[in-house]
Order: sequence, then structure tokens, then C-alpha cells
Amino acid sequence: MSDTPTPPATAREWHLLSRPVGWPEPDNFELVEAEVRTPGEGQVLVRNEYLSVDPYMRGRMSAAKSYVAPYELGKAMQGGAVGEVVASNAEGISVGDHVLHFLGWREYAVVDAKSAVKVDPQAAPLSAYLGVLGMTGLTAYAGLLRTASFKEGDSVFVSGAAGAVGSQVGQIAKLKGASRVIGSAGSDEKVKLLTEEYGFDAAFNYKNGPVSEQLRAAAPDGVDVYFDNVGGDHLEAAIGSLNRDGRIAVCGAISVYNNTEPAPGPRNLARLIQTRGRIEGFLVGDHYDLQPQFVQEVGAWVRSGELKYRETVVEGIENNLEAFLGVLRGDNTGKMIVKL
Repeated sequence: MSDTPTPPATAREWHLLSRPVGWPEPDNFELVEAEVRTPGEGQVLVRNEYLSVDPYMRGRMSAAKSYVAPYELGKAMQGGAVGEVVASNAEGISVGDHVLHFLGWREYAVVDAKSAVKVDPQAAPLSAYLGVLGMTGLTAYAGLLRTASFKEGDSVFVSGAAGAVGSQVGQIAKLKGASRVIGSAGSDEKVKLLTEEYGFDAAFNYKNGPVSEQLRAAAPDGVDVYFDNVGGDHLEAAIGSLNRDGRIAVCGAISVYNNTEPAPGPRNLARLIQTRGRIEGFLVGDHYDLQPQFVQEVGAWVRSGELKYRETVVEGIENNLEAFLGVLRGDNTGKMIVKL
């Protein structure tokens, strides 16, 4: 007799009703009851246990052409999710297995088996596969080591450093021999977390004064690598502090995601000429070849306790939207997770 519960006839999922202008409003979304379908050939039915909410989702709510298709109006939104297989019509995945997939924002999902990744709940907590060992972790790993060409002895500055990606970037840099790691965050509490728990050498609250001045004080000898999660004044400050042959990896620009007018660009780009610096944007989807190496190396650090991580957990599908808005406001410390 299986312990797997029989799926219900209907379950809840979040739909995008209209495209937000500026900050998303609750009226742009609706939580609806939808039929729980039986999986077709090559598919599995997953009871989602943890859902991911991430800043990039704001871009998918607009109709603008981007690297990923916009959410469709009147249909369930998507995002990272991990859960238990409750019905299978696919070889290689059995009822009771746990899988990582990208049909979040809903309680139950019919997933193509080829796009589901089996995960081991014994090796790490299930929620870790959405953060420290998931897409956010790989983003940190690939962006720092490949895009920014980090090397031992580099001085590294990370913005949004208490977030899921930023906190991992700083710790990986330290574990790989950075000479100095500096982080910025949006509260004194987060600054304390960076230096006391994550091992950053220095950190500052960007709300306490001009970023350029605070960065110069924290990194008097300049920075070799800047990992950008924020954009805006942080990017300009980093260019101002960049050492010769410095590298900037642009991961995100959360400070401008809800702007209705284009944000002004850095005013000091000409400084890249004298520093021979480079700025390069990247997408984690281009670096999945690093996944096995990433899971092996970072998984070992997580198990040994050398790499620490935090999660902000919000309970209930009904609070999925509020959790997402919380990420845009910076309410989370570490990865924002919704537990169903």
C-alpha cells in the first residue's frame, strides 16, 4: 500500500491577469482552481512541496522581448519547483520520486519527464535544490568563476550580497582564495550577517550614504571583480573602484526592474579604457555544462558547513504573490521559498 495520497480533482494555481506597469499590484494576478490532469505519455504528475520566487520573474510579467518568453495572460505562471511524483506515465521516474522542474506557482503540475530532474531528499533538504544547490547557486558559481574569470588573490565586490545569489558569490570567492570580499546590502542586520556568518571581509548598508564613498572606504585598494545584482549607482561605483584588468559580471539589475522610464547608465564608462576593464552579462542557462562540477564542489561545502545559506520561507500557495513582491522589496534574507 503506497503512502502517496490520491491527487485531488482540482488544485490552486496563480494566473497573470494583466501586465504590471511599474510595481506589480495584486489586481494583476488571480489565484484560481484548475483541474488536476492525468499525465500523458512521457509525463509525470507532481505534488509541489516548495516553490521558488525570483527577481527575474518580474521581466516575464511584461510583454517585452527578452531571453525568456513572457508569461501568458490568463494562464498559470511558471518558476522553479520541487515536489513528489504522485502519478507517472514515464520511464525512469517512479511514484514517490522527488523532482525539480519549472512549473511552479501551482500546487500540482503535469511535467514532461525529460524536463524534470530527480533530486535526492537524503542528500540535502528539498528546498536547497531551489537555492544553494539549484539555479541560484549555479548562477553564483558560473558568474563568478566563468564570466568574471575569478582567480585566487582577487578582491571581489558583490551587490545584493545578502540575497540568494550574492551570499553564495561572496562565500565561493572566499573559499577559492579571494584577497578581500566586500558586500552591499539594504539593512544593518544584513550587513552584520555578511561579516559575521558569511565571512565577508567588509560590508555596508547602501542606504547609509553614497555607494561610491562607502565602497572606496571598504575597498581602499580597489576591486578586481564586481558581481552585479543591482545595477544603477552600484554599477557606477564599481566602475569607479575597478582595478586594472578588472571584470564586471552583470547578473541582474533589481534596482531598475520596476522603473517605467529607462534608468540612466553609469556616467563613468570611459574609466574602462584606462583600467582595461570589461563588463559582461550572462545567463545561467548558458552554463548548465558546469552543473555536475557545481553540485559536486558546492554540495561538499554545504555538507561540511563551509558554505552557509539562509532561506526565508513563506507558507501557503495563497501567499505566493506576497512572497514574490517581498523579493522585489528586499524582504528576504537568502533564498525566498514558498512551502506548500
